[in-house]
Amino acid sequence: MTTLRPGPAGLLPDLRWRGMFHAASEGLETRLATGRPISGYIGFDPSGPSLHIGHLVPIFGLIRLQRHGGQPIAVVGGGTGMIGDPSGRSSERNLLDDATLETNVASIHGQLERFLDFSGARGARLVNNLDWLGPMRLIEFLRDVGKHFTIPYMLNKDSVQTRLDRGLSFTEFSYMLLQSADFAHLHRTMGVELQMGGADQWGNITAGLELIRRTTVDDAGAEPAFALAYPLLLSPSGTKFGKSEAGDSVWLDAERTSPFAFYQHWLNTDDRDVPVYLRWFTTLEPDEIEGLEAELAASPGARAAQRALALDVTARTHGAEVARQVADDSVALFAADPIRDPALLERLWTSVGGFSLGPETAGGGAAAALASAGIFASHGEARRMIQNGGITINGEQLRDPAAPMPAPVDGAWWEVRIGKRRREIGRRAR
Repeated sequence: MTTLRPGPAGLLPDLRWRGMFHAASEGLETRLATGRPISGYIGFDPSGPSLHIGHLVPIFGLIRLQRHGGQPIAVVGGGTGMIGDPSGRSSERNLLDDATLETNVASIHGQLERFLDFSGARGARLVNNLDWLGPMRLIEFLRDVGKHFTIPYMLNKDSVQTRLDRGLSFTEFSYMLLQSADFAHLHRTMGVELQMGGADQWGNITAGLELIRRTTVDDAGAEPAFALAYPLLLSPSGTKFGKSEAGDSVWLDAERTSPFAFYQHWLNTDDRDVPVYLRWFTTLEPDEIEGLEAELAASPGARAAQRALALDVTARTHGAEVARQVADDSVALFAADPIRDPALLERLWTSVGGFSLGPETAGGGAAAALASAGIFASHGEARRMIQNGGITINGEQLRDPAAPMPAPVDGAWWEVRIGKRRREIGRRAR
């Protein structure tokens, strides 16, 4: 059984056990060993109205900090979002206007409240760096921030080096100075000692440490601030984690990615990735995770670890009741027995993005109807699948491609089963 120490001193061992530790600046472990609470922050880019599962890496970094007695600070980059961070990007991003940024910041705040406890004096806090970067004048910025950095120092950062050959505007080149100003401001006004982020942010984070060192007087000689980085999490294809198999982002916003699709994404996790995701994206205790890993190794076909992962992440993102509902719906959708419940069929139709058929289309032959609905790429493909016995609708196996669609359940619904794994839900258009 694996045990981890509670309190600040247990933060780094916890991260190491979970595989979430990449690097820490000198003195952090000693600082945490004092047992004194520490405040740490991570920045979130407000370039869109919703976070996606790629943001779960920094979100769970803040969760770990809070669970070990630290105060998490989420910095939404309303100011730096107008500039753009070159780290991990091959081109410069579009700059956003004030109104769009304000809307995005409000939306992100609401999403973060599902993951972090914002209550109490040591509860999580969300701040917008536009509040202090916006009023800053150019002369003030150059005097208080710019003079502390040399051009060679900035050019040596990986985030800059990777973009020099492809072009890097002065706007994005200045990003690390703005992020450094963020860290210095939070350190000075809120006592924030720690900045966290992905490994690709290490250069920007350590630049903030440099600014704080140069502008902080500490007679005791102790490090005034610290840095902590997580590894970059890659998908099985080698791309940065956060996309679906089709290459689309999996959003935390239910309007962009339905809770059912969100649950399915985690349920379909490859066996080799489940242990990593259980450690990174759940708050399950180590012995629970190790038990699920053992069960996965012994009975991979049962997919118990995937179900536990999907339920836990979906509950945290969309609520426990919604998570239980989509888990039940998932079981029903792929169960051997046909679905007869109209309410369940309607819910599944919404969740999986079902098709609609008018009475004339439904009565004109099943092959033509399914091709018209986009279930198959062509009439010929649908006909061959029916002739080979590969399609069952509402529990009735089709044999004649020219026969009409079977009578819909409750006069409105079709459950189409294609082979062993594919399921589609259809609605009769009114």
